[in-house]
Amino acid sequence: MKTLLLALVAMISITALTHAQTANGFGIKGGINYGANGDYFDSAANSYEHPDRNIGYHFGIFGKVGNRIFFRPELVYTSTKSDYRDDSFSMQKLDAPLLLGAKIIGPLNVFAGPSLQYILDSEFDDITLGEIEEDFSVGINFGIGLHLKRFGIDLRYERGFSDNEADFLNNNDRLDTRPDQLILSLFLLL
Repeated sequence: MKTLLLALVAMISITALTHAQTANGFGIKGGINYGANGDYFDSAANSYEHPDRNIGYHFGIFGKVGNRIFFRPELVYTSTKSDYRDDSFSMQKLDAPLLLGAKIIGPLNVFAGPSLQYILDSEFDDITLGEIEEDFSVGINFGIGLHLKRFGIDLRYERGFSDNEADFLNNNDRLDTRPDQLILSLFLLL
């Protein structure tokens, strides 16, 4: 099932990028993200701990079809990190936001859409994690952007929808792996 979903995402992205080359274009993007993953459940204390937020990074490609109303599929590598007490949880994933947007005034635009997320790797300092429930999950992105000729900047919020937890092998503790972050990106149309 995961392989079929990833193949579908890849086909949609490639098709959109191909069409984007003949319509408005395609490009590269990168930037920083500020946020955290979900709560850590400590079974011994029967309590939840909220993570400290950290700065991560992302880079990838995108396509853009349309002008006043546009469709912008992206394929982005994202690295996040969250701190819990003295330990850190890091996660690397592929994100495929499928954004629908509209120009508001001049170069200013707004956009929103689902984000398909595939977890590539995760690590918790000195603690052995079991398997994450699902490598594939769905989230949402929405934000605002400024597009000046070939260059642009956007600020968006991302939140994971799908419940997705990792269990610890040594005890009954759990970690929610859903992202909750602000993402600042610079992009260049090629």
